[in-house]
Amino acid sequence: MFRRTFCCALIALAGAVPALAQRPASPVVVQRLVEADVAATQPFVGTVMPRRQATIGSAVAGRVSEFYFEEGDAVKAGEPIAQILTETIKLQIAAAKAELALRDAELAELKNGNREEEIAQSKAEMMSSKARMEYLKARRDRTVDLYETRRVSSKEERDEAVSAAEAAMEAFKASEAAYNLMLKGARDEKILQAQARVDVQKAVVGELEDRLNKYTIRSRFDGYISRKHTDVGAWAEQGAQIVDVVELDEVEITAFVAEHHVTHIPLGIPVQVRFDAIPTELVPGEVVAIVPQADVRTRTFPVKIRVKNREQNGGPLLKAGMLARVPLPTAGKKKGLLCPKDALVLNDDKAMVYVTVEEPGKPTTVKPVPVELGVAIDEWIEVIGDVNSQTKVVTEGNERLRPGQPISVLEETDARPFPTSTSESPR
Repeated sequence: MFRRTFCCALIALAGAVPALAQRPASPVVVQRLVEADVAATQPFVGTVMPRRQATIGSAVAGRVSEFYFEEGDAVKAGEPIAQILTETIKLQIAAAKAELALRDAELAELKNGNREEEIAQSKAEMMSSKARMEYLKARRDRTVDLYETRRVSSKEERDEAVSAAEAAMEAFKASEAAYNLMLKGARDEKILQAQARVDVQKAVVGELEDRLNKYTIRSRFDGYISRKHTDVGAWAEQGAQIVDVVELDEVEITAFVAEHHVTHIPLGIPVQVRFDAIPTELVPGEVVAIVPQADVRTRTFPVKIRVKNREQNGGPLLKAGMLARVPLPTAGKKKGLLCPKDALVLNDDKAMVYVTVEEPGKPTTVKPVPVELGVAIDEWIEVIGDVNSQTKVVTEGNERLRPGQPISVLEETDARPFPTSTSESPR
């Protein structure tokens, strides 16, 4: 049985070898590696963190009536996330607005002054009071004359007539003053007092409407709901946590670099970040900050790398908490080999390039060579492995290649200009 299986395998292999040899040469573009002065690098491990993150709480106490998003959903700045019951506050606002309308009407009444009909009524009351005053004065004069000259009236009658006349004169003065007030209108001080009462009530309405806005939970920036701390029907105290929102349009990676290495890292240098969750892709980033405060236990400084994110499958490609690997310069210049980024073939957590194999009398083939990645310079990246300055790598057509496959070189491109050092930040 074993002999029969072995023979079958030999027959199959014999048929496969001619098929491989008969495979047509794959057209490719190649380029020679370039030796240049680069900074010595070392890979550092970091964690993807949101550019901004916030725990949004409730500014008021109440029961959660609506929740418009679930964990993982995208939310826009200013968009409602949750709602607290508002029946009580709406009743308070209605009452405050009614009180404001009353105060406005009182102020308008003072500013508009008295109506013509009211002035005419006041004048009529004044004239009536004047007529009564003149009558009572005449009556007083007759009574006094009768008492003093003829002794016809009694002293009591005389006193009564004098008192009635004086009362009528005072009544006329009062009605005359009221009429003059009607003509002049309200005092400025009264109008100012009424205006102040209106302003106070406006402030009350504004404060209640501001509180009403706080019953709606909103995000202050575009992001994603990373966690819900409550749900519909739950009671939320003032200051209670409602949701966590993270901004992932750009993410930050913090690498902790030893003190003897951090001095070699300039701000603004570009880096190529690898993520274990995306093994087939290098993502460009930039060193944006070096925190000047070390962890006193490890003597390491936080170095922040910012990376632009993009959407994929309806969500952010880079997610908070992902593991990232960042090569950073840790020493002075050294000779290194730079390879075009297009030549890299990424697979899982490894990188390789297809190198041409040229032997006399045989067709040119390719072989995969594993490499480690170093510092990035524009469209170039340092590679470390079994390569040298004479090595030619495939830059176009490498996605279809297999080990030992014949190739047809369509073009061997020249090295494009690139910076000769990474020791200074591009400005």
